[in-house]
Amino acid sequence: MLKPGVALYFVRHGETDWNRARRYQGQRDIPINATGRGQAARNGRVLAEVLDGTAASLDYVASPLSRARETMEIVRGELGLPPLDYRTDDRLREIHYGHWEGRLWLDLPQTDPEGHAARAADPWNWQPVGGESYRRLSERVAGWLAEMTNDAVVVSHGGVSKVLRGLVLQLGATEIAGLEVPQDKVLRVTAGSVGWV
Repeated sequence: MLKPGVALYFVRHGETDWNRARRYQGQRDIPINATGRGQAARNGRVLAEVLDGTAASLDYVASPLSRARETMEIVRGELGLPPLDYRTDDRLREIHYGHWEGRLWLDLPQTDPEGHAARAADPWNWQPVGGESYRRLSERVAGWLAEMTNDAVVVSHGGVSKVLRGLVLQLGATEIAGLEVPQDKVLRVTAGSVGWV
């Protein structure tokens, strides 16, 4: 759980061409596109307003995937901070979609009807071949969350955003699956509460 008094400012990476096409990325290292760079800059400007001169005192951590790192570097630039002065944490990588990575979301009912049906029946525990379940993703994010002791700006992925909110708000699997994961908003997370800024 997140320690009381700690605030996280969570940013999902900017849009990629695979996001636009609704293609499963998972842990494939796909770069952000021009729209994604604009979203990252917008989120950096919002953080500059919200943090009101305190940005240099926060911790900065990102997923090691390039779409998250580039987003973080743009955000830090908008905050007037050295773009490369942040750390990465492997536990913030996106969920691994295994054999679904690279596939179009709309094609899956035809290309993998059994997997598609199994995921629909139990999206929390279903695991693609070579990938991981949302349950396992939540476990690795929980380990990272328990170690956060300072206010931080975090850049990661949609799946991580969902399970992070699930952990903080103690949501059920169905509620977590339905959470929105916009790329043009900043999520403020504290112990027991979340909200868009």
